[in-house]
Amino acid sequence: MPPFHLAVPVHDLAAARRFYGELLECPLGRSAERWIDFNFFGHQLSIHLVEGQDECIARNEVDGEQVPARHFGVVLSVQRWLGLRERLKAQEQDFLIEPQCRFQGLPGEQYTMFLLDPSGNALEFKAFADPAQLFAAE
Repeated sequence: MPPFHLAVPVHDLAAARRFYGELLECPLGRSAERWIDFNFFGHQLSIHLVEGQDECIARNEVDGEQVPARHFGVVLSVQRWLGLRERLKAQEQDFLIEPQCRFQGLPGEQYTMFLLDPSGNALEFKAFADPAQLFAAE
């Protein structure tokens, strides 16, 4: 699968560099005065400095949780998801939605967790015990 490219706005490049580079351990790519590229789990994430960013987060209910309608993330192996969850907990990272298993016993059963970067961008990390369930319909 080819990597995707995603650009997101941030209001503090230094805080974003710490969050993505240190906390999430995403290798640093190219950068300039107002943007930084990261290797986001094999994908290209570009963060761009902007002023006056709207931090309002609309939400929808999904399996009993208020999920941010605008978010991005990656699907990891269960082992890698568990390792990331433990690293984030060890760093006392605040979760927007705590790590959990949702849709238990249903098509698409998955482990998921949400957090916010320092600029309020919502990220979801998920894993499927059965990767074939990624696009499963009910």
